[in-house]
Amino acid sequence: MLGPVQSSHMNADFVGRRAELTALDEALSRAAAGEPRALVVGGEAGVGKTRLLTEFLGRAAADGAVVALGGCVETGADALPYHPVSTALRALRRRLGAEVDAAVAGQEGELARLLPELGEMDRERPEADGRARLFELTVRLLEQLAADRMVVLALEDLHWADRSTRELLSYLLRSLTGGRLLIVVTYRADDLHRRHPLRPALAEYERLRTVTRVELPRFDRAEVRRQLTALRGEAPPEDVLDRVFARSEGNAFFVEELARSLGEGLPGGISDSLCDLLLVRIEALPDDVQRVVRIAAEGGTDVEFRLLAAVTGLADDELIETLRTAVGASVLQPSDEGESFRFRHALMREAVVCDLLPGERSRLSRRYAEALHADPLLVRADERAGRLAGYWYDARDPARALPALLAAAAAARGRHAFAEQHQLLERALELWDDVPDEPRREAIRQGIEDGVCPDLSDDAPGGFVDLLAGIVVAARLAGERERALALCKRALREPTGDAPPGSRQSPATDDPLRTAWLLTERYQLLRDLARSDGWEEISGALSLLAGLPPSPVHAHVYTHAAQWYVVHQPGPKAIEVAEQALELCRTTGAEISGITAQQTLAWLMMHAGDVEGGLAQARETCAREVTRTNAAVVLRGYGNLATALHGIGRYAEAVETAERGSGLADRHGLPDIASFVDGNRAESLIQLGRWSDADDVLERAVGRRGVSVRTRAQVAGQRAELALARGAYDEARRRMEDADNWTTGRYPEPQHTLAMARVAIALAAADGRILDARALLDTAVGEAVPLGHQRYGWPLLYEAAAAEARNRGIAAAGPGRAAAVQRLREAMKGQPDFVPLWAAYALMIDAELRTAEDWDATAAWTEAVAAAEHLEPPLLLATARLRLAEALIVRGGPGSGARDAARDTAGDLLRQAAATAHDLGATPLATDITALATRARIPLHQDEAAPDPSPAAALGLTARERDVLRLVAAGRSNRQIAEELFISPKTASVHVSNILPKLGASGRGEAAAFAHRLGLLDAD
Repeated sequence: MLGPVQSSHMNADFVGRRAELTALDEALSRAAAGEPRALVVGGEAGVGKTRLLTEFLGRAAADGAVVALGGCVETGADALPYHPVSTALRALRRRLGAEVDAAVAGQEGELARLLPELGEMDRERPEADGRARLFELTVRLLEQLAADRMVVLALEDLHWADRSTRELLSYLLRSLTGGRLLIVVTYRADDLHRRHPLRPALAEYERLRTVTRVELPRFDRAEVRRQLTALRGEAPPEDVLDRVFARSEGNAFFVEELARSLGEGLPGGISDSLCDLLLVRIEALPDDVQRVVRIAAEGGTDVEFRLLAAVTGLADDELIETLRTAVGASVLQPSDEGESFRFRHALMREAVVCDLLPGERSRLSRRYAEALHADPLLVRADERAGRLAGYWYDARDPARALPALLAAAAAARGRHAFAEQHQLLERALELWDDVPDEPRREAIRQGIEDGVCPDLSDDAPGGFVDLLAGIVVAARLAGERERALALCKRALREPTGDAPPGSRQSPATDDPLRTAWLLTERYQLLRDLARSDGWEEISGALSLLAGLPPSPVHAHVYTHAAQWYVVHQPGPKAIEVAEQALELCRTTGAEISGITAQQTLAWLMMHAGDVEGGLAQARETCAREVTRTNAAVVLRGYGNLATALHGIGRYAEAVETAERGSGLADRHGLPDIASFVDGNRAESLIQLGRWSDADDVLERAVGRRGVSVRTRAQVAGQRAELALARGAYDEARRRMEDADNWTTGRYPEPQHTLAMARVAIALAAADGRILDARALLDTAVGEAVPLGHQRYGWPLLYEAAAAEARNRGIAAAGPGRAAAVQRLREAMKGQPDFVPLWAAYALMIDAELRTAEDWDATAAWTEAVAAAEHLEPPLLLATARLRLAEALIVRGGPGSGARDAARDTAGDLLRQAAATAHDLGATPLATDITALATRARIPLHQDEAAPDPSPAAALGLTARERDVLRLVAAGRSNRQIAEELFISPKTASVHVSNILPKLGASGRGEAAAFAHRLGLLDAD
């Protein structure tokens, strides 16, 4: 608009910064080689961050890179979420045009949240999952654009960034894995107070190997000399250099300002105050130009020409001349974004704003608001609501600000900027008491229509409670659960409807729908915070809805109630509630809740005995066409179906189902759901003995972008299972600790605690800690395995029974064994066994308990092997064969012929089990098989000779080491061993140290258990 007007004040020569430019150039080179990189550049205000960035971007563009720059706004960031990213993407689209359009083809509705020029935003995407999808699609877009060219994405002034921008940037920095892309961000270090939200983000960035952080220091005296020389065209006198260096302290911007003041002969007594220093330039301008500059300062970081014209009241030609003067004086500069203007440096704008009187600021904000209200086309459509809300709020006009804030919150919600939606609604709450009743009611009605406040009743809006409900949802979606819980509690105390303040009217009786909804919301928050199992809230909500006509609130509450039952009390009542939920969803048209309710009902039906009926229900939900609105819940259904199939032993079908679901989730840009489904897929791969495939799937699951803590815990649990089966006990313990991360609190879920208790019991048994194994069982199940959790209960009970059988030779295990065995038998009685897998577990548990009691378990193990032969998991069958072989060897049969037959059968069983253990890499199982074959002198290969009958000899134990092992197994210390064998304690210690590696034991307890289990201490 102003033509080739340039500031003569900009230093043409670039001074210093050699180390920083080198770091930027190195990052650019690595990115150009296909390794995405990021640089975070910090420094105090005025130190030269923008100048450094400008120099680098110019060099990068000259080398052929596509450069896109975006800047964070100084005020009103909450009302303009993603502004710097949107600006940068807009620049990319201007430069690349059709290539950007081709890259976003099919996803325009989602990416329009960041780049409105792509068209209308997709309003149907569910909120929580839509945000993850938006972030993922942004990564994919940048990776695709940078696949064959160098792209530099620069974001300035990150200290002003809104939370959504910070979170999107964090996602980008964590997730970019390919493409020739460099991201450069700058921030003002002196603005980062102790609680500034950017501080933890910077700490996170520094932990990433792809990110380099650079701090810009001030100029030294030699660099100030060079800067002054470039500004003046000649070297400065020493006294001038001394004066400027002393007053600027090496700050590049201050050097320019001081040089300008001295060069123009302005009064030498410039105040040391930063504000006074910066205002010198403004006060030297003509009065009419000063007026426009002050008006522009209150308008924001960038002010559009037409908006400025409307507020100043100047004709276009007059305003252009005024702006030309301000630009020529290096106060304002044209913006790259359309016909708008900004201050040459943010510090200058801050100084002008600080110089305005409070009343002057509010009057200017009102004029901006009135101008924008009269002509909404004065600003971009995607900024309109946020800018208007900010102007009315700063104008101190609560009646106009409240509806504007709600409209801005709706716009932020549409862009999945939940943190900004939350902050805007908090501002509305702050203004509530200052707004008359009628404008309040009208604002809330519009808020409900826009989806900012939930529609909780067919009656007139409840006003304040509806606003609180809207903030509760926004805070929860933004991750501010503590704030959401506090507001939820407050809403439950507030009277609804038009009840006067201080009324004793009860919310529950006055408006049961709103109260039931709030109770359900509080249930979700308490569950997420692990502070309650939520029954009080769920039961309260259900009782409030009793007898009322069906409504969307009914569908919402009953769906959550069914989910509570499936976790805590699955059974007939749970099925009844799930069926009611499904019917209510159908009646009220709650499609998404209806899919969730159907999945819940399917799970309950399967575990209640109607396996095929439940599977049919689950398959029906997966067979739905995947749309924008239902993608997340339908694709989670694949994971739920896979884990249900796993629970009943249909592992191959579970793998096939999960593989399809994971692929669909990846294609729909939902990486966390894909990882969740892959976790279930790996679980079944482990049972099928495809351990290498499981490793690959688990690695891929945690390697995806945006994986939740819960999914990482799920993966850690699967890795603990794998490590246990392989005999990597230390790794199994570490993985268990990782898996426990999301179960902290008083109310962990049985599906996690039971699975991890099984691993813990197996580890305790391997160490010979039978008393610990019993204690772990007590902690995990209490009086009995929780109802409806038999898929976890049967493997857990089996591990506890096996621990009793395999540690029966340990002296400490004797006391309490009878009670432990009886308890396990009682626990079995309450577990359903209508699924073949569960029936096989029941047979194996009975056989282990018979072994623990030193009864003849041959018949029991024969029956167990027959049952396991019809199942899919090879490890389970190999274990049963080993245990049957042991029973045949120990018990034999009457007469030599029977003993020989039993021995031959045992040999076949051991060879089959050994082959399986070898193929799987199941070291503990292979060790047990080898030890038993050695004791029984049974060759594991038909062509090999019978082994030495002494298992101790087979393991390389000397006679003295066997004597020491007997005493270790008896619980003796090194000193006691020395006294009994007439050796020194040091020699005893050496023997113990030699014994442990020969047995493959990690400690004395494990060595004792190993010795007893393998019969190493049996008399010759």
